Amino acid sequence: MATQAKLDYECSKEEWQARLDLAVCYRIFDLLGWTESIYNHISVAVPGEEGAFLINPFGLLYEEVTASNLVKIDVEGNNIGGSPYMVNKAGFTQHAHFHKHLGERANAICHVHTTATMAVCSHKDGLLPTNFYACNFQDQVGYHDFEGVTVRAEEGDRLVENLGDKSILLLRNHGPVVLDKTIQGMFLKMWALQRACEIQVATLSMGNPHLVPQEVVDVHQRDLSVMQGQGGAGIFDFEAWKRKATRIDDSWQQ
Repeated sequence: MATQAKLDYECSKEEWQARLDLAVCYRIFDLLGWTESIYNHISVAVPGEEGAFLINPFGLLYEEVTASNLVKIDVEGNNIGGSPYMVNKAGFTQHAHFHKHLGERANAICHVHTTATMAVCSHKDGLLPTNFYACNFQDQVGYHDFEGVTVRAEEGDRLVENLGDKSILLLRNHGPVVLDKTIQGMFLKMWALQRACEIQVATLSMGNPHLVPQEVVDVHQRDLSVMQGQGGAGIFDFEAWKRKATRIDDSWQQ
């Protein structure tokens, strides 16, 4: 596998930790089936370096991503880490705009094309409060109308505007973008969104759904904060899946 790449600079211990976290996150997404051949992206801001972020090398499967072969670029698209790999323009354009304009809100970002999330993005009503997980996100999701493949920088302003103060942006007829301050929080949010969409697709296939009333959703979201506190904002979930990924293949640490 074309996974070996050696950093040609001495990165900080904070950057190396970010590389490790992001590399194993790609492996976890692969284990969960959240991949789309060599496409889609997960990115993370480089700690202590404004405007710099890490993203996957274009052309590699998620199972081939390692800490050292992640590409370090700035928000203008410049390769600032000396990587021999290129970056998918669609991934750079979308992720760079969020990293550039949203600060720590967008420290960690993923964009996927899973069947369930794309199906919900393609439904006229978007995400509905049909199930436990969907209630996590009621009134916390933004929507952006499909404009074609995201390679034009000027679309970035509309992406940020349509996201507003939310942390999930459903790109209609396309797929979701999930943002968080930490990679662990982003992972947990993506996991719950995937489950919400899978259950919604199954529920709608049976006919008319029973929707949870807004007043119950409000109580659910209030009480959910207690559970999130116990789960360390995704840390427990992320560490559990990291252990599984490592048991299967620990090459992500290279």
